[in-house]
Amino acid sequence: MSSFKEIVTKAVIGKAKKTTTNSFSLTPEESPNTVLGCWVINNKFSGTKSNDGNVVVNGSFDVNVWYSYDADKKTAVATQNFSYTDTLRVPLKEDHALDDATEIIVRTLRQPTVTNVAVESGVVKLDIEKEIGVEIVGDTKVKVSVEETFDDYEEIVDDDLELNDDYLEEEKEN
Repeated sequence: MSSFKEIVTKAVIGKAKKTTTNSFSLTPEESPNTVLGCWVINNKFSGTKSNDGNVVVNGSFDVNVWYSYDADKKTAVATQNFSYTDTLRVPLKEDHALDDATEIIVRTLRQPTVTNVAVESGVVKLDIEKEIGVEIVGDTKVKVSVEETFDDYEEIVDDDLELNDDYLEEEKEN
């Protein structure tokens, strides 16, 4: 005969990912002729729940642009910090809701990368793509089957053995 028990535990109750491409502009001190390289570093972010039940990810990163100027005779690096905000609608499993007990975990699935760069009138135009993932962790219940008073040990019983002292004598006669 079995019965069921409910175990309350923390589990992932919602999960989503989003890829975004944002455009940014960077104005260096000198008027650039050619972009020689650009990279994104120091990506920092955090997630919070919004009033409408979505997850809002606020973050920032630094962009470094290596460029040539003065008719391609000199080079320099321009650095600028950019901020971003992404909103994700994370579908929740079963009848869960975002509340103060839920935990929001944000991960970078693909680091921000410059996908397109161009120089227009002394301004560097950048397209930066990134992919973020969000997990919502909350309380949930798991039902397990429990066997009641089930004992899987074999019981060994010592019987009182009757010893026949004349056993050897009886064997010789046969």
